[in-house]
Amino acid sequence: MENVAVIPARFASTRLPGKPLLSDTGKPLIQHVVEAAKRARSLQRVIVATDDDRIADAVRSFGGEVVMTRADHPTGTDRVAEVAATIPTAGIIVNVQGDEPEIDGASIDRLITLLNEDLDAPMATLATPIRDEAVYRDPSCVKVVASSRGRALYFSRSPIPCHRDGSPDFSDPQTPAALLHLGIYAYRRDFLLSVGTLPRSPLESAEKLEQLRVLEAGLPIALGVVDEPSIGIDTPEDYRRFVDRWRAAHSA
Repeated sequence: MENVAVIPARFASTRLPGKPLLSDTGKPLIQHVVEAAKRARSLQRVIVATDDDRIADAVRSFGGEVVMTRADHPTGTDRVAEVAATIPTAGIIVNVQGDEPEIDGASIDRLITLLNEDLDAPMATLATPIRDEAVYRDPSCVKVVASSRGRALYFSRSPIPCHRDGSPDFSDPQTPAALLHLGIYAYRRDFLLSVGTLPRSPLESAEKLEQLRVLEAGLPIALGVVDEPSIGIDTPEDYRRFVDRWRAAHSA
C-alpha cells in the first residue's frame, strides 16, 4: 500500500489572492511545498489537488503530479478525499497544507509512523510546545491536550489546560505547559472516504474545529509532538518573510 501526500491548492485567498503561484523566488509557492513534501522518506507520491487550471499548469511545468477536483468543496479535507477515492492502492493519505513551503519532511514521516504504531487510530496529527503566553491566550491558535498514550483528548481555541493556580510556566522545554495544534493530518484512506458521513457535532459547531467531530464520535486521533511548527503563508508579509529566508539560505 502507498503512502500519499495530497496538497489541496486554491487560487482564491481573501488575504493573498493567487498565493500558490507567487514566484518571487523564481519558483511558484506550490512548487516549494511539493519539494518540501518530497523530502519525507515515507511517501511514494505527492499530488497537488486543485480546481484551477492555472495552478494545474504550474504544477505540470515543474514535473509535479496534479489532479483536477470539483470546485464546490467546502474544505480542503473534502478535496483531498476526492483525490483519495481515485487511489485504491493508497493506505495512508497525508493532507499537507498548500501554503507551508517549509514543512519538514520528518514531520510527515512522523505522522505516518504514528498510524503504523497506533493501529486503532484512523487519523493522526501533530502539535508543538507553546513557548509564548500570547499564543496560549490567542483564540486563533488552536490548543490540544494529550493523553499519556499519545492521543488527542480535546482541541480548543481556549487556553487548555487551564492552570487554575496562576499563569503556566512556558520556560521549561522538558514539560510543555500547553501544546499548539498544527494543521497537518494523516488519514487511513478508508476513514478519509467516510469521515464526511459523520454528523456535524455540537462541539465542532461551538469551537468551529472539524477534528472535534471525530473525537465526539468516539474515534481516537493519534498525536505526535514536534519541536518546531512549520510557518504558513497567510499574508503578503508572511510571503515576504519567506522569500527573505529563502534568499538568505540560497545566497551562496
